[in-house]
Amino acid sequence: MPDKLKIYQVNYPGLPEHPEHAIANKQMHGYGGMLSFELKDSNIVDFQKRLKLISPAISLGGVETIISAPVLTSHKKLSDEQRKKEGITQSLLRLSVGIENVEDLIEDFEQAMWKG
Repeated sequence: MPDKLKIYQVNYPGLPEHPEHAIANKQMHGYGGMLSFELKDSNIVDFQKRLKLISPAISLGGVETIISAPVLTSHKKLSDEQRKKEGITQSLLRLSVGIENVEDLIEDFEQAMWKG
């Protein structure tokens, strides 16, 4: 596997470096399976097409792991300025983790990242 990571930002309140981590610790008993991340190269369409187990979706939430690109779905109709204000970049992907085997999910991410 190449040594260059293609993800440059992970947004997850369970991470100690997340700006809302302290609040999450007070409010949550565990952090859940919802997170977002940004790819270094912003070709999110090609990345999503390379995923084999994880399905692209318009909205998130179910028992299967799904991924969504807000710039192409939920925030598509906003202007670039509005998306920027909301923190929606061209490379942002939202992930809702389902009940699949974690090793299968990791394998799917790895094969999608390193084929691009």
